[in-house]
Amino acid sequence: MKRALVWALGVLFSASAAADEGMWLLNDFPATLVKKRYNFLPDQKWLDHVRLSSVRLAQGCSGSFVSPDGLILTNHHCAHSCVEQLSSAEKDFVRDGFYAATLAEEKKCPELEANVLEEIRDVTKRVLDAGGKKSGAAWNDATRAEIARIEKECAAGTEVRCDVVTLYNGGRYHLYRYRRYQDLRLVFVPEFAIAFFGGDPDNFTYPRYDLDMAFVRAYHNGQPAKVEHFLRWSEAGAAEGELTFVTGHPGATQRRLTVAELEVQRDVALPLVLHYLLELRGVLSQFNRSSEEHKRISTANLFYVENGVKARRGMWQALLEPGFLSQKIAAEEKLRQAIRRRPALAHRVGRAFEEIAASQKTLRAFLPRAMFLEYDPKVPLLRGLGTREDLLRIALHLVRLADEREKPNEERLSEYSDANLPALEQEVLVAAPFYDDMQEVLLAYSLSKLREALGPDDPAVKAILGAESPEELARRAIRETKLKDLAFRRALFAGGRAALAECRDPLIELARRIDGPGREARKQIWERVVAPVRRASEAIAAARFALEGTAAYPDATFTLRISYGAVQGYREFERDIRPHTDFRGAFARHTGREPYALPASWLAAKERLELDTPFNFCTTNDIIGGNSGSPVINQNAEMVGLVFDGNLQSLGGDFYYDGSQNRTVAVSSRGMLHALERIYRAERILKEIAPKK
Repeated sequence: MKRALVWALGVLFSASAAADEGMWLLNDFPATLVKKRYNFLPDQKWLDHVRLSSVRLAQGCSGSFVSPDGLILTNHHCAHSCVEQLSSAEKDFVRDGFYAATLAEEKKCPELEANVLEEIRDVTKRVLDAGGKKSGAAWNDATRAEIARIEKECAAGTEVRCDVVTLYNGGRYHLYRYRRYQDLRLVFVPEFAIAFFGGDPDNFTYPRYDLDMAFVRAYHNGQPAKVEHFLRWSEAGAAEGELTFVTGHPGATQRRLTVAELEVQRDVALPLVLHYLLELRGVLSQFNRSSEEHKRISTANLFYVENGVKARRGMWQALLEPGFLSQKIAAEEKLRQAIRRRPALAHRVGRAFEEIAASQKTLRAFLPRAMFLEYDPKVPLLRGLGTREDLLRIALHLVRLADEREKPNEERLSEYSDANLPALEQEVLVAAPFYDDMQEVLLAYSLSKLREALGPDDPAVKAILGAESPEELARRAIRETKLKDLAFRRALFAGGRAALAECRDPLIELARRIDGPGREARKQIWERVVAPVRRASEAIAAARFALEGTAAYPDATFTLRISYGAVQGYREFERDIRPHTDFRGAFARHTGREPYALPASWLAAKERLELDTPFNFCTTNDIIGGNSGSPVINQNAEMVGLVFDGNLQSLGGDFYYDGSQNRTVAVSSRGMLHALERIYRAERILKEIAPKK
């Protein structure tokens, strides 16, 4: 990994401009670059079609419509929470897979939500004018209020979702209006063993042999949703060298951060989260091995933690490479010199870089406290490491919602605005099982890490834990809480402040003790870090626009983007990696032992399979976390693959793209069709998605 990174960094700035770099806005796509590089010119009709065919799964993934009856293709790991919630010890759909042979057998997912981007509007002037020349708390309050007003004006009913998206680090603000589907039903998933074949050892590697796919269906008024735009299926798949596009919702890149901001990531944020996840992996591994039932309910959680460990370790290694930071320092100095040569720009930018650097000094000291006490969806650094467990998160939402609803919409925390209430209601009132044993272990771990990070004498820690140990508090709170009862949660959600005032549930009480310190941590981060950084970034972004125009893509924000690339292998450690794998390779990798044990259905079907059928493939498309479930399409807007991973070299993709090494990994359309036909006998799905002849 290290040798690959060193080589990649050597070409970071020299080669990337000519490579297939970019997670582009659908309303600002560089069609002429694609024409020049691949001799294909996407027109607006083509772009509108793929936009309306693309789906965001609000829990953090992507997908696409693949039939006019609302059928959505995404990854198994994107639908896994649904599969797990619908499973039981008697019917384990995680282990055995699931196929609804009839429409009536499709099962409602407790909490999945799908969004389709219908309209984009530029609201930059409104937001910037609201902030005016204000700073600190005044700027924060003014811009937050204006964003809440814009979103409320846009959102008409529960079927519409509106988000104001911050682009170019505050240089632009766009309003995204989505069509919302909150009734999603499970149609098909394969067995966990083939969806995650190779497990953690093969994660972020290539070649791979995974059928990481799932079908869910969007419903409207109790019937399959009728959609005009959907992706037809390519029977041929994608050939080596063929042009490919990926539409999806990359989570967050940090390619436009200043050097001072990157240094905080390297020195504080990434090490803190990585160490947290490493220890959590040990806790979950021990729990997973303790019984068959514990294995059933925790395997997916363990996999996601292992995935997080590997991803963040790769990101951290990228930042630790001296060559990377020296390149960033040189690029930043080049930009500052260009600004200084333009007096008007220099006056506009002023001391913006110095102001960001000063805010990062504050962040270094305050970040561990904020990261453990508070979760803020608008600030990726605030991860709520001490408050992330399912039941405690629900308790905290109920406590805060009771207070926030009493305020004017413009003054609320962002996740409790009128525009966000439908999504919040679905999260809090999820009709899913909660497993005491796992909730207790996870809560005890988070509380112990909170105490470790802040210290036992910290006033917040004393207030939260009282005289109990983390283990004692977690055991009592989980065993005695009534929040596992949906009717109890529904009463608290509807009852507001009056219902909460009378509630003495132990998890509600714990949430109350966390609420005050968490709010204060959020306030400090916004006023002392986010606000000054956003203000300074506005000025830097304006200078970039003046110098470079708006041809450059903004950092990812878990909003719809499109990337272009080609099916292409790469060279790793003096060996050539071919772009395609096949079914034969999966059987050759089979050992009969986890994580290399093919399901019984595959072994039984081997004689029916054409083993040279393409299975997985890799492309040069630029993606990041959040693109899971994204369609890979050809220039005819046909489905040729399904994104589910990247290679090891792509783990630095938060900070840079290297076209010679970074690869998207996808399931081939041919492989998916072959498995559906020969292994799973999923005739109903095959008929619905039949490729156009």
